[in-house]
Order: sequence, then structure tokens, then C-alpha cells
Amino acid sequence: MQACLCVFGPNVPILAQTAAALFAPHYPSRCHGKRHLERLASTSGTTRWSSRLCFWRGKGLFATKNIRKGETVFVERPVVSSQFLWNALYNYRACDHCLRALETAEENAQRLLGNSSLVLPHPEQCSIRKDLHQQCPRCQVMYCSAECRQAAWEQYHRVLCLGPSRDDPTHPLNKLQEAWRNMHYPPETSSIMLMARMVATVKQAKDKEWWIKTFSQFCSKTANEEEEIVHKLLGDKFKGQLELLRLLFTEALYDEHLSRWFTPEGFRSLFALVGTNGQGIGTSSLSQWVHACDALDLPMLQREELDAFIDQLYKDMEKESGEFLNCEGSGLYVLQSCCNHSCIPNAETSFPENNFLLHLTALEDIEAGEEICISYLDCCQRERSRHSRNKILRENYLFTCSCPKCLAQADDADVTSDEEEEGEGETDDAELEDEMTDV
Repeated sequence: MQACLCVFGPNVPILAQTAAALFAPHYPSRCHGKRHLERLASTSGTTRWSSRLCFWRGKGLFATKNIRKGETVFVERPVVSSQFLWNALYNYRACDHCLRALETAEENAQRLLGNSSLVLPHPEQCSIRKDLHQQCPRCQVMYCSAECRQAAWEQYHRVLCLGPSRDDPTHPLNKLQEAWRNMHYPPETSSIMLMARMVATVKQAKDKEWWIKTFSQFCSKTANEEEEIVHKLLGDKFKGQLELLRLLFTEALYDEHLSRWFTPEGFRSLFALVGTNGQGIGTSSLSQWVHACDALDLPMLQREELDAFIDQLYKDMEKESGEFLNCEGSGLYVLQSCCNHSCIPNAETSFPENNFLLHLTALEDIEAGEEICISYLDCCQRERSRHSRNKILRENYLFTCSCPKCLAQADDADVTSDEEEEGEGETDDAELEDEMTDV
């Protein structure tokens, strides 16, 4: 049974003048906020949604009834999502709509190992249905099903379909994607195509105002914070690169109805919105196969042999392909974006269905009225000192944590051990992405 939730503050006024200009006057009403959350999140029973202003905290997600450890709090689909461009270029084959892995588990392992003769035991545990895969008849992008192909076509793909120009480097969309790849290298944390799908969604929609209101739900930043986010994503030359992206974005997608999104200030705000709210998505047919194998009822000797095979398989793949094992992308999730950070989270996100459906699961019992928090840090980072944790959070998320753990350690010295300093030197976006794309 899924839990009832209370969303605090999705209508909090946008503080940045530039962000207000970007979305004004499209602030959603409270009843609209309730309706659109129900459309995006899968819940059951007598779920009641409510929202109210909460100026001291901003957005927040709270339980309206007791939730037990291990219970699914909600399952949410993104308003828009996209595979990372380098990930797709390196043949991590995923559905162009829901990011479901398209390779069988065996094909996945063969590619990551560079060994086309590898045979996996228990192939029947692989859930990939190649007989259901479909291409766009115009541009040949792949989908896991007719349903995904139709959903993409109806939401955004009519605008973004390249048709016979898919391999034409002079096509405006291809120029935009190539420019992004030349600015944002792996480990990837965002994609210009997430913004492109936002624009295409509004351009195709009959109810354009509904979609603009939906996008206005997401957290925004002040002008200075926006620059910090852009700097983080693009590097030291971010100002010139952002302007180049804006010009290419305008050439490819300009629409009079969204003209403010294409101004320098509006584009920066849109870019920062995606950088702030984009949730990493990870899918893997091999991971699905492993989970299915774990559930097999096998004699002890067979179980030991299978576990040893899988352990060695992952060691060999890491040696051959490093840590990049999943199809990866990002999406905008209205409910997930309301979840605040805690260094002692009581919930976590995952993608157990091998697609873009986000599951939020309780890590411990949560009482009615208690805030539901996730962590923006991985397990190792959460074990560091308060100073080290907040250094990572300030650099990557632009805030200082005031969770119970940080408050309890407030009197600790603002220094780290030599060992922690070495660890901080190794902290990079890949570590942060790993925590956000668990499959």
C-alpha cells in the first residue's frame, strides 16, 4: 500500500527576478498543483494531496499517515526525460522515451566485457522483449514498445524528429547536440536535450499553459546561483559557451509563445532549472537479470557457483569498462524534486523497473507529519565529517545542510582529517551521479 503525502511549498514564489520573468504569470493554483501531481504519481487508496506556503523551508514532502520501512512511498513518471548524449553515442542502447535498456542482459555483458562469446546462465531471467521494440519510421530512433513510440510522438517527438536529416551535421538540432557534447564530457550530469524536450512538449501541446505551469513547479535560483550552476556544468568558459548554446537552441527550437525562454536571462534560468532539478536515471538489463537470479530458489552449490560467476563478471566489467555500466540520463520529477536532503535520509530513490519510473522507498518507519528526506550524497560521503559533507553540498547543490545529524555535530571542528582531505580530492560528479541513478 502506498503512502499518503503532503507537499509543502510547490507554489513558493520564485525569488529570482530572472526566473520570475521566465515563468510569470504562470504560477499554478493550489488545485492545479494537486491535479498535476496526481497525474504524474502512481498512488492508491484514499490519497489526499495538499500544498501550502512554507517560507522557512521552501519545498518539502511530508507523510500524512504512517509509512513502514520498505514501503513504496510513491512511483512517479517524469514530466520529461532524456538519455545523456555521450551515453547514447557509446552504444548504451535505451528506449528513446522511457530509457528502458534495449540490449538483452547477455548482449549488455558482452559489450561491457568486449567479449562476444560470453554466455550467461539462466537466460530466461532476462526480461527484455525484443519482439516489442519499434523504430520511429521517420528517423529510426528506437523504442521499447509501441506505447512508448506513441507517447513520445504525442508529447514531443513530432517537433524533434529529424527524419532523413538524422545524420546531417548541419541540421540545427544536430549542431546543438554536437556543441553540448563538446562542452559537457562524461561523467554526464545533465543534457541539453532535456531542455529541448521541454520546449517541444509545450510547442506540441494543446494545453500549453498546463505544461508551462507544470515546469514552473520546479525549484529556481537567484541570478548568482544560476551562474554557479552553469559554471559547474560547463566549466570556466561557461559564459561564452552558454551564449553559443542559446543561439543554437534558438535556431533549432524558437517559438514565439515561449520567447522569454530564448532570451539570455530566460535561457540561463531554464538551464539552471534543469541543472538544479534534473534527477539522474539509470537502467540496466544486466542489473535486472542479476536481481532475477538472486530470487531463484537454487540448491546451495548452484547458488554459490552463480554468485561467484556474477561477482567475477562485475569485476571483469569494471576492469574493462570502468564504472559506466548503465544506460544513463536525467528527468524532471515533480514530487521527487520536493524531497529535501538529509545526511540521515529516511527514503531513497531507485529505478527497479528498468525504465524512467522512479520509486521512492522508505528506509525506516516514517510517522505521519514527518518530513520525507532523501540524500544527495552517497553512502561513503555521508560517513564523512560535517565539514566534509557540507563542502560537497555547497559546491554541488549550493546549500548548507541543517539536518539533525549536522545540527548534532555543529560544535565539531570545521576541519577534516588528512584521510578525508584525500577523499575530498577524489570527489567528482561520477560519485554524486552513482547515488542518484541506482537501479
